[in-house]
Amino acid sequence: MIEMVAELTRGPVFLAGEVLECVVTFTNPESSTLGESGSETLAWASVQLHCQMLVSEVHVALPPSSPRIPGSQAMSETAFVPNRGERGQCVLSTPPKILFCDLRLAPGESKAFVYRETLPADAPPSLNGQAVRYAYRLSVGCQRLQGTHATALLRVPFRVLVLQGLLDYRPLDEDDGTMAPVNPFLDDDDDGDGGDGKDKEWDSDKQGGSKLIAASSSMLKHWHSLPDPTASLAIFGVTMSEQNYRFENRLHVLDSNSDSVKAYNFSVLLQAQESVEASTCQHRHGSPAPVTHASHHELCLHTGGTHAALPVPLHAPPSFSSSLVSVRWRLHFQFVVAVEPEAVPPLQRGSAPGLGCVWRGAQSVRTETLSWDLPITVLPCDPLTA
Repeated sequence: MIEMVAELTRGPVFLAGEVLECVVTFTNPESSTLGESGSETLAWASVQLHCQMLVSEVHVALPPSSPRIPGSQAMSETAFVPNRGERGQCVLSTPPKILFCDLRLAPGESKAFVYRETLPADAPPSLNGQAVRYAYRLSVGCQRLQGTHATALLRVPFRVLVLQGLLDYRPLDEDDGTMAPVNPFLDDDDDGDGGDGKDKEWDSDKQGGSKLIAASSSMLKHWHSLPDPTASLAIFGVTMSEQNYRFENRLHVLDSNSDSVKAYNFSVLLQAQESVEASTCQHRHGSPAPVTHASHHELCLHTGGTHAALPVPLHAPPSFSSSLVSVRWRLHFQFVVAVEPEAVPPLQRGSAPGLGCVWRGAQSVRTETLSWDLPITVLPCDPLTA
């Protein structure tokens, strides 16, 4: 018996475009009794990355594809098929890399091999949506000479995050005023290649991380207004410190109403909308309903301003767009306003300073609900901290 262990050295989360590293260890346990010497021989071992796509026929109508060999038939074959027995279609597959050929292990002996592969920068992210699902696997296949000759497969799932526009990334310039992350415990290297003369590779810790910081660190306030459907004035305004948010971030919203419209309460929902492309969409059902990840409800009558904090969950997909599906984020506001603002009782201030205000609510007030969608962009977090 041979024990096969695969371990991702940096964790199970990666950014598209960076290097995945995995250590694969093969061990012959002490209890092995095969053969006179107790040693076993592995004919070969290979590693490959692949992404499986699974779609819902209710929302997506894919064109007919060529027939595939069932997974049950391939179980007795000796060929290395990384997606053997997997559901769906393989939309991404890296070239297989051979770890070894003809490896002999004595009882108690183990051998470790390091596998490195660069994830395509244009790969789709891991997605567990209602219409489309993307799942990534690292598949290790091996075959031994003794006993059965069937290929054994070991699959390791991992998650891929996508940062839109990564292919157009330009290295940081000293003249552009952009701050790059600096590690004070590392010595500066003028060459950037460690002095070995090799070309500098794409470093996600520096370049990908600095692009995430630059895209989500804009603290300029953005003003968005909800217009009155019966007038040309803005009845609600939202001041946001950012428009691009990362996982773990919180959305800080300031709501201020005008004197012409009285709002009793408001609610804001953080939603992700999964949209299927028109060419493959089942028009009978359309795209799936938005998924709400956070909500906030507050009374706002006679208040000049308030705020809402909505955490972006780590398990949610970032904003992205592909040839089949796109995920867009939005803030869905709902305001409950009075149809007749003059019928809302005003605040009555106390006769003496410091006594506060007194308000007596009306027995019945006609209200209506105003809805408003504010689009935002959600960026992935740093994969080192996910």
